Amino acid sequence: MTARTIVLTGASDGIGAAAARQLAATDHRLILVGRSPEKTKAVADDTGAEYFFADFARLDDVRELAAKLTDAVGADGIHVLANNAGGIFGDRTPTVDGFEKTIQVNHLAPFLLTNLLMPTLLASKAAVINTSSVGHRLFGHIDVDDLDNSKKFSANKAYGDAKLANVLFTKSLHTKFHPDGLSSVAFHPGTVQTNFASDSSSLMRLVYRSFLGRLLLTSTEEGGAILRWFIEGTPDETWFSGAYYDERTLSSKTNPQVDDPALAEALWQRSAELVGL
Repeated sequence: MTARTIVLTGASDGIGAAAARQLAATDHRLILVGRSPEKTKAVADDTGAEYFFADFARLDDVRELAAKLTDAVGADGIHVLANNAGGIFGDRTPTVDGFEKTIQVNHLAPFLLTNLLMPTLLASKAAVINTSSVGHRLFGHIDVDDLDNSKKFSANKAYGDAKLANVLFTKSLHTKFHPDGLSSVAFHPGTVQTNFASDSSSLMRLVYRSFLGRLLLTSTEEGGAILRWFIEGTPDETWFSGAYYDERTLSSKTNPQVDDPALAEALWQRSAELVGL
């Protein structure tokens, strides 16, 4: 396999860290992004990867990250951008940018990062891998005029909307840029044994902490292997651009809003407005 430059966000823990460790023995150039300096550096030390810190709850961090990544890769470009950072959080909490934390960390921040890196991504005919969730189907229903869910908030609804936004973003990337060589895919990595939902008020926290949950959940290593499968895959051979996968399986079980191109475009325009693009 030809060596690639891979940027992997959410790499300090969970499936991001697991995928990074699995990719360490390859010839790929691996650049990790994490919020925690200690955890991110530890994974980088284990893998020999380059690394940057960024808190996706601060859009200025994302802007600085994009500039640093562009400088770091230079003419070599980025061949894979894995937008893996995310999570489900507790009560409705505004970020320093004034947005609800769930939609910002899971959608607005990776939307901004991807767009700021777009010249580099297009030059490399890159693949953009978006870690979504089956939660997009279970809990999501997007109102582009209320992405913060200010009218009626719940942790599950906010998370479902954000993961639905990941799938709609994937569709838009394919529509807008696949003719120019960019590929995009969204996937559910399985219900993985991680610290996911540990800071949340969602009932999913109880599932993740319970004995039954430990029996039913996928291992972090397997979730990382699924992420690695998309990262190392060949677009339109291993997986299809613009599609959503449940683990490694192409899925038709998506939220009905996924098939609304007008909504996808409205979400793109609203997201661009909110992040100042």
